[in-house]
Amino acid sequence: MQGPIQRLVYTFGHRTCSPLPLIAAISSTKPSTMAYSARQSSSSVLATESSNKGMIILNRPKALNAINLEMVRKIYKHLKKCEKSKSLLIIKGTGDKAFCAGGDVRALVEAGPTDESKSFFREEYSTNALIGNYKIPYIAIIDGITMGGGVGLSVHGKYRVATDRTLFAMPETAIGLFPDVGGSYFLPRLQGKLGLYLGLTGYRLRGGDVFYSGIATHFCESSKVPDLETALLNCPDADDVSDLLQKFHSTPEKPFSLQPVLEQINKNFSADSVEGILENLQNDGSEWAKKTLETLSKVSPTSMKVTFRQLELGSQLSLAQCLIMEYRLAVRHLERSDFKEGVRALLIDKDQKPQWQPAQLADVTEEHVQWFFRKLPDTEELKL
Repeated sequence: MQGPIQRLVYTFGHRTCSPLPLIAAISSTKPSTMAYSARQSSSSVLATESSNKGMIILNRPKALNAINLEMVRKIYKHLKKCEKSKSLLIIKGTGDKAFCAGGDVRALVEAGPTDESKSFFREEYSTNALIGNYKIPYIAIIDGITMGGGVGLSVHGKYRVATDRTLFAMPETAIGLFPDVGGSYFLPRLQGKLGLYLGLTGYRLRGGDVFYSGIATHFCESSKVPDLETALLNCPDADDVSDLLQKFHSTPEKPFSLQPVLEQINKNFSADSVEGILENLQNDGSEWAKKTLETLSKVSPTSMKVTFRQLELGSQLSLAQCLIMEYRLAVRHLERSDFKEGVRALLIDKDQKPQWQPAQLADVTEEHVQWFFRKLPDTEELKL
């Protein structure tokens, strides 16, 4: 079984290709036709239309549908168009492995704090904000790996459909980053301290877990997804979407994998500092607590403290305010952080031995944590 670090390499270690122009095609209402066109096309994003319905297909299956700046721009453009002219929008990924495995973090750290790197975060977060306030029903079919940027393209929408193949995680602390794309908004709003646990550890939720955690609104067997798409594309009234999704929803076969430890998560992660959480876990002494401590010992100490503060603040902010805050964090991480070293160790050299600076949690000062959250010059702030 792959550990969180190995899985992170698998999902984030893809280089982007130069994306080709957006295809805006008129398609039949049959998902099979759309899927066929996705396989045949070399465009990284397919924007298909069927009567008064819109569909966005992330089309980089060899890269697990990971997104780059050009893809973000295409997605945003089509979202704006469909919001004005369509009755609903579906977003999905090509292939059966991934909805979207995240963004091209390797390219970002290699570029450094350039205008293009900042533009990626700025435009990605603007897209997340648009989805969170979308005026027509937005249905994300998160079939397969859904991490990082893929979470941002789904979790803020009104409907999120998980399947038995869904693998969800926010594993950013393991590469010296923080759970962005609105993580500061949705993670603190999960039950109890589950969001903080997921954000700090990068724990992977599979299949029905994504529904039980509250991240997905519905669960549908992957074998029934084509029929669900057909039903949605033939849905006569957008007001019927909720009832239609409920018809395809089924109770996952397996119970929530974290149910046996939810009480421990709430107790141990209720501390008022990261140090307090680690102390609670040490005092807990259970096998689960030992494994959690082992996981946290591998991630960036700075990322843990930044993430803790980020989610604490985010619990009291709107989605737009969270994304403005996260953009400040993203720019700071491009300038000076463990981000570059984390990507080097996990994705470039792959030695799995990041040299975090500082290496010990006790050496991450309050002043340093506050630096990440400072306002940017007015001309550089994220405008939503």
